[in-house]
Amino acid sequence: MSTIKAIIFDMDGVLIDAKEWHYVALNRALNLFGMEISRYEHLVTYDGLPTKTKLQMLTIERGLSCRLHSFINTLKQTYTMELTATNCKPTFHHQYALARLKRENYKLAVASNSVRSTVTTMLTQAQLIEYIDFYLSNEDVQNAKPHPEIYIRAIERIGCSSMECLIVEDNERGVKAATASGAHLFRVNSTDDVTYQAILGAINAIEGDK
Repeated sequence: MSTIKAIIFDMDGVLIDAKEWHYVALNRALNLFGMEISRYEHLVTYDGLPTKTKLQMLTIERGLSCRLHSFINTLKQTYTMELTATNCKPTFHHQYALARLKRENYKLAVASNSVRSTVTTMLTQAQLIEYIDFYLSNEDVQNAKPHPEIYIRAIERIGCSSMECLIVEDNERGVKAATASGAHLFRVNSTDDVTYQAILGAINAIEGDK
């Protein structure tokens, strides 16, 4: 029987409802070069991937010039920050959940496929950063999700065993990464599912309602 000591959250789609912002920002950058990703492609193929990976895929699949990657990536991050500044606001049930869990002495971390500046800005604007012990971005690892590296690193930094950690994820790539890390998984469908009671229910189920 495991005793959960730490909770590691994905960010986009879990703590921050930012998927649409990433979609809009990337297309704004791609549109300058006559290219666009459909909403279906975004949800089915590109969801949860770092921008650099998305651009590499577009080069293979549609012939996007490699020389444009750096420019488009920088532009996409700029557009993401603009959308974040306008749309990212505190959500009470997330603040409440993290505050309660923190008060109950759980270690709390975020592990995201986004770049570090995006993670920092979004968590700050959502007023969640004060509850987080640390966060990792795709710049802190060699391999982005679905590779488990980011979760393995987070677990090591927390100082717990994988079986003492609960990972909260929403998409297939994140779920694969979480599962491969050996930690427990609480899969959610949207940011609305991430509540204190839901997380506590997941912990109680793992611990056998002891």
